[in-house]
Amino acid sequence: MRKIRGFSEKQRRVLAWWVDEREREKFDAVICDGAVRSGKTTAAAVGFTLWAMECFQDTDFAICGKTVGACKRNVLSPLRREIGGLYQVSVSGNCVTLKRGKRKNRFYLFGGKDEGSAALIQGMTLGGVLLDEAALMPRSFVEQAMARCSEEGAKVWMSLNPEGPGHWLYQEWILQAEAKKALRVHFTMEDNPSLSEAVRARYRGMYSGVFYRRFVLGEWAAAEGLVYPMFDPGRHVVKRLPGGLKGTYISVDYGTMNPFSAGLWGQADGKWYRMREFYHNGREKGAMTDEEYYKAVCKLAGNGTPAIIVDPSAASFIQCVRKHGRFPVKKAKNAVLPGIRHLAEELQEGRIFFSAGCADTIREFGLYHWEPDGAKDQPVKEDDHAMDDTRYFVETVVRGGKNFSFR
Repeated sequence: MRKIRGFSEKQRRVLAWWVDEREREKFDAVICDGAVRSGKTTAAAVGFTLWAMECFQDTDFAICGKTVGACKRNVLSPLRREIGGLYQVSVSGNCVTLKRGKRKNRFYLFGGKDEGSAALIQGMTLGGVLLDEAALMPRSFVEQAMARCSEEGAKVWMSLNPEGPGHWLYQEWILQAEAKKALRVHFTMEDNPSLSEAVRARYRGMYSGVFYRRFVLGEWAAAEGLVYPMFDPGRHVVKRLPGGLKGTYISVDYGTMNPFSAGLWGQADGKWYRMREFYHNGREKGAMTDEEYYKAVCKLAGNGTPAIIVDPSAASFIQCVRKHGRFPVKKAKNAVLPGIRHLAEELQEGRIFFSAGCADTIREFGLYHWEPDGAKDQPVKEDDHAMDDTRYFVETVVRGGKNFSFR
């Protein structure tokens, strides 16, 4: 194996623990967890590949990410950068073959995005598996991948960011690492020698609350208190909107008896503004029909034709909007926890603002909180309708960029 340079002490531990035969016999798994940008993914990817190539011949391995695309981006890219000249590489579909001299092994790429993904890897016989972003994968997929590691000397490698302390991987693997014969290496941003202090400071400034504890401190912290503690009316609420601002999107959280919330959004100087909103509580004011809601959205839009982002469960209202043909419409991306994290980042970075007239959104920011028991990352389903439509907007438009279209 080539001499390892330019890595931190913890990275070197992950890269080379297996060189000692006694260590290979001692551990059946490697777990790299901790902060974002801490170098754990690179260490796990390079260590896994070196171990596989030095300890096996003509063997199948699996490299798994949340999606195959994420797997290529997060795992294959650092591999090419760090050990690209060490092996001959050939790619066929989602199979990467590495070769040096007479030694050759195959690495199959898988995406573990949902419960059905377990069937993709079922039936394989593997010398090892690398699970990148393991905490984001369904348990069924992770355990099926582990079960495929039946070659003599097979190991399971994982890299992951912390979630809540009730997560099954934390409870059953990290807390029981010794019993599972797992080498657990916990990373912070200081363990990544490629990061400057300025970059570390920028990442520290991106997060607040539970996301700061997880992604900066690397803690398996429970979500508690307000969902958006970084929201500050003095910073995020504006009394006067920038001049020339035009509404280009309307985000909608649909409700009949529950509140219907819609916000009109415009952009200026790279920042997004919720210009005005419509909020109707059917329990308090009486239910409205889809046609009545449509007229309210038309009034919110004024003379413009903004594209509409709608709660994906609101099939009847989506059909109503399409029937009239005035506005482009799209079902919103509605993954809750990623959307909450991304909205929190936009608030923290000062890229999203709210007109003082958006009273219901401002009110909900001060009420929207996590379930108090902390067992699962889940906001209380109260005072969340403007929160939901704002999250739809951020996840679909602000974070979706140009990778979507309307019809």
